[in-house]
Amino acid sequence: MTLPRLRCLCVAGLLICSGAARAESVCYGTPSHGRLEGGEPIPAAGPNFTPYSSLGVSLGRTYVHAKVAATIGAAYRALEKAAPDKQYVYGESGWAHGGRIKPHRTHQNGLAVDFMVPVMDKSGRSVRLPTSVTNTFGYGIEFDAAARFEDLRIDFEAIAAHLHALHAAASAQGIGISRVIFEKAYLPRLYATTRGAWIQANIPFLNGEPWIRHDEHYHVDFAASCRPLSG
Repeated sequence: MTLPRLRCLCVAGLLICSGAARAESVCYGTPSHGRLEGGEPIPAAGPNFTPYSSLGVSLGRTYVHAKVAATIGAAYRALEKAAPDKQYVYGESGWAHGGRIKPHRTHQNGLAVDFMVPVMDKSGRSVRLPTSVTNTFGYGIEFDAAARFEDLRIDFEAIAAHLHALHAAASAQGIGISRVIFEKAYLPRLYATTRGAWIQANIPFLNGEPWIRHDEHYHVDFAASCRPLSG
């Protein structure tokens, strides 16, 4: 058996190692009106990450552009070393062929991904956000003004580390991050983290108001060259 050759780059202070994207994906249109060819699923799980729902994975709701899939996997691997005590949960992305995936208004061309907020328990230990049918697989959780839900609180340091790793891994794949949607009231807390100044300088956040609160997850739109959507 021939093992895939790893490509390693030092980007933004992180050593990013990843194989080439396995498929040749083609995205069409925009996240709000588009489709996808050659989509790949987000890596299923790893030592420091799990999906929001095994059912959602089995239904095919976690497909993305191949370079986005490679980016996400590489970022989680980098975080195993950069933030070894942190646990992460990813949310929905889209269908293998793109198009409308309800209830999302975007997520249509393989470049949009939701990441559930990493959290800490009352002892300060990083734990995975509890997701189940009773809380709409995490999307029904509501954090308060203090970024708390029951005995959990949002781990802003873990979010900052993740965004930094995603940015570096995307650069290594030849793509980028075009926009992040996150609860505006929480941005000062994110900017106060160890990587806060870097986040402010390098991560573009939505200026307007999203159609729903983004307190339990942050939405990331990746930037890649897409073909026009005909018809």
